Amino acid sequence: MNFTQAAQELNMTQAAVSQQIKGLEAQLGTELFKRLPRGLELTKSGRAYIPIVHESIKRLADVTNELFGQGQTRPLTIRSSLVFFSTWLAPRLGRFRKLHPEVNLRLPANIWVENLDKESDMEIRYGMGEWFGMHCHRLTWDYLIPVCSPALLNTTIPLTTPNQLLNHTLLHVDGYNEGWAYWLNKTGFAHIDSSQGIHFDTLISALELAKAGEGVALGRSSLIQGMLTAGQLVAPFEQKLPTSEAFYLVSPNQAIEHPHARLFRSWLLNEVEQGKSHWSLPACGTA
Repeated sequence: MNFTQAAQELNMTQAAVSQQIKGLEAQLGTELFKRLPRGLELTKSGRAYIPIVHESIKRLADVTNELFGQGQTRPLTIRSSLVFFSTWLAPRLGRFRKLHPEVNLRLPANIWVENLDKESDMEIRYGMGEWFGMHCHRLTWDYLIPVCSPALLNTTIPLTTPNQLLNHTLLHVDGYNEGWAYWLNKTGFAHIDSSQGIHFDTLISALELAKAGEGVALGRSSLIQGMLTAGQLVAPFEQKLPTSEAFYLVSPNQAIEHPHARLFRSWLLNEVEQGKSHWSLPACGTA
């Protein structure tokens, strides 16, 4: 209720504050203050408006603090493939947080985004590792393994050899170069129609439907190990096929990076090294 004190708080002149208020009143088409000989008084419109203004400013301050902190380093943003995050990264992330509790993380999902967006410091994406202007660290060395629900093996429709896939729904994932057609051709079952079935835009969706007994998905060994161990999925065939596609940690090729990027990269690559022995499954078969 004092333009002079407001000017001091805002590091402006009293005349500039007065002019700003006049401009606001002109834009709104109504007076907010009564100018009195000994100060200011809110008009009826001003009294109605000020609680909303206070609430909006408080909300803006809260969101700013949540996203950017108060003098803290902004969160390390790692955009990740949904299936890699759900099946591989999430179960291990607690170890990173124990080692580096000072690092704030932001982990948005990524489904077939071609370019690293400006808000992301790193990205975990699937492909051949050939992205111009990017540093790429390979994270997985996988086998392609057909998987299904144990319940699917107990139906009246047999599923003991790949030939019997003719009678089952194939669960496809769009965007993978090495999908069902690739697997069937390479394993000697090219006569099976690889076009039939249901299509998804992420592997996690295909695996969820496979767990529900609705078809056979083509899993990547690094991602399905936990589901096989838990008995949620089984690998009904002996055939497995190495894939040249992989998950990569991708970061922009630039001199300046987030101060915590190196910590996360080193931790992630160490986890990869420790887990390699579990990814190359020695054999498949019903569990």
